Amino acid sequence: MSTENGDEVNVLQLTLHGRLVGYLAGFSNGRNVLSFAGEFTGDPGRPTFSLITHPNFPRAEKILSAPWARNQRLHPVLSNLLPEGSLRELIAQGLKVHIDNEFHIFSYLGEDLPGALVAAPMEPDDVPDSVLTTHGKAKAVKFKKGDQQNKFSLAGVQMKFSMKEKEGRYNLSKDDALGDWIIKTPSTKHKNVPLNEYTAMSLAAMAGVDIPEIKLVELDKLDNLPQINLPDEKQAFAIKRFDRLEDTRIHMEDFAQILVKYPHEKYDSANYEQIGRVIYGYSGDGLTDVQQLARRLLANILLANGDAHLKNWSLLYRDQMTPRLSPAYDIVTTGVYIEDERQYALNLGKTKAWYAVTAANFVSWADKADIPWRVIKPHLDDVMDKARALWPRALKDLPMDEAHKEKLKNHWSNLQQDFKIAAD
Repeated sequence: MSTENGDEVNVLQLTLHGRLVGYLAGFSNGRNVLSFAGEFTGDPGRPTFSLITHPNFPRAEKILSAPWARNQRLHPVLSNLLPEGSLRELIAQGLKVHIDNEFHIFSYLGEDLPGALVAAPMEPDDVPDSVLTTHGKAKAVKFKKGDQQNKFSLAGVQMKFSMKEKEGRYNLSKDDALGDWIIKTPSTKHKNVPLNEYTAMSLAAMAGVDIPEIKLVELDKLDNLPQINLPDEKQAFAIKRFDRLEDTRIHMEDFAQILVKYPHEKYDSANYEQIGRVIYGYSGDGLTDVQQLARRLLANILLANGDAHLKNWSLLYRDQMTPRLSPAYDIVTTGVYIEDERQYALNLGKTKAWYAVTAANFVSWADKADIPWRVIKPHLDDVMDKARALWPRALKDLPMDEAHKEKLKNHWSNLQQDFKIAAD
């Protein structure tokens, strides 16, 4: 950037658990620059902003030593905090900005981002000179924030809202109130998605998958929703936010952030071996977490969930520093909606094919992720024992659409012998 053009810049102050992380500058030419504060980078006891900045992570100090600069899009660690698809379009329309104006959308949603990061607009006089001269000389200006009422940010392509529950009713979180539930409204494209997700998550839990509290909520219990089209269905899916504990924020990040990938790369830029290797190597309890990871990988195959991409796996920092695998979320039987879907999202042991995968592929996965097979096999055996013993009967009483239940049972019968489930 030229030192003579006097570009205007809006600046956000980024904090984590009340600690200054740095400054995000949005230049008038579309360039975004994150500058880390010296008090953050110089503190070995700092809260974890991202695994790639954790003191134990290779080259963390080098990663933090220079500003993170991008054009138009924010850096992936920040970009992945923003919603995708219809929800982003809804917010951008309300703010009267382009859907790719990530800095503007980020600044608007900065008070209730996923995890514990908070982004607050700065007054021009408070912006450090070092931020203004990072890429040439710029002039700080006051940011004109939109006045749209619905302030929330949850990554994902479905219509989902951060809501506060009180006495059985759910309201969009406003001002400083933190939402404690994620509410997913019915889809206008696919039939009975809330019932599908509730059923798939419930079956996964029966097989030993760690999930948050979930429920189905009558639509007339949801207050202050924006004007969106809804089908003639009566219930939304609700999942308790595990990055909130009453009024406390708990930091988290998904694997697109961890592997520094943009949302559009979530299906084709990594594999489950990489996820396993990171969890086993850096989790505060790597053994427990990769055993849980293995359970979820198998449960996703059994449940015909083809959407377990990078953004549907996350690390949680309950003590502000130490990564742990988060509870499971977004487990949906996608196979009932996508005609001839026959693959899961990422490679596992050299295959993505539901109907070709066997225990041998899991052996290959563990080997490539440097995880001892002997600590994984008993957990996969336990998933199969529980699924075969519990799922066929439980499915009868769960609320999934009857036609979807038949497709799921047909999926079970087409799996390889290692993973086949006999329906009642």
